[in-house]
Amino acid sequence: MIDFLFNLKVRNETLFYYGLVCLVSSIIFLFLTKTTSVQVYNVNAWYKPFKFAFSTFLFSWAMAWYCYYLPSFNSKLFNWSIIILLGFEIIYIAIQASKGQLSHYNLSTPMYSALYSMMALAATLVTIYTAYVGILFFINDFPLLPNYYLWAIRFSIIIFVVFSFEGFVMGSRLTHTIGGDDGGVGIPLLNWSTKYGDPRIAHFIGMHALQVLPVLSFYILKNTKATFALSVVYVLLAIFTLVQALQGKPLFKSKIQQQSEITR
Repeated sequence: MIDFLFNLKVRNETLFYYGLVCLVSSIIFLFLTKTTSVQVYNVNAWYKPFKFAFSTFLFSWAMAWYCYYLPSFNSKLFNWSIIILLGFEIIYIAIQASKGQLSHYNLSTPMYSALYSMMALAATLVTIYTAYVGILFFINDFPLLPNYYLWAIRFSIIIFVVFSFEGFVMGSRLTHTIGGDDGGVGIPLLNWSTKYGDPRIAHFIGMHALQVLPVLSFYILKNTKATFALSVVYVLLAIFTLVQALQGKPLFKSKIQQQSEITR
């Protein structure tokens, strides 16, 4: 682990420290969920900034690691694009959490509508920039990288981009719950609905292909065909959870709901 952190810092010191800031922020936000009672949609308001900060930490470190392989890549421009765009999202979400107000889907005032649109734009720009990085992994040669690892990076970026844009499924509906209202019963920490469809699950699975596929391919599979197979299974899982969510069905059911269905 120490070697990984040292190498990551050498590869991209800027994103290394930015990811570290996001990690520390996520820990602070998680601590606030235990020490404050401010709620949004019947859920502690600080869970949302925790999830966004931690996700940004994972994204920043993953991209810092992968972009190092790209020849003649303008890492400075990429770094500051990520810092500014995703930093804006985290700060705004945290500010709204402190007020006990919505950040996403909040169209209650012209200012909140504009800020919500700016968040959507920030996420879109980051996704497009990441897609560009993915293209570079296809058009350049990487003779020093194992073929299975290279394909894992390619597949992970493709899946990330597709399911990042899947966020517009929720944005267009102004809700992350299908078949019911936001704020119902959810699983611990992530708060995915246990009663209705929740597109956030597919969003989560797809975006974190960026960490899962390359790690499994490099350390466990070590085989190109196995990496292809894993990538197919992974994307099918993400698609399945999305289809189920769009049908209004929960992926995880609470014990109360399961017992209710048994007694029908």
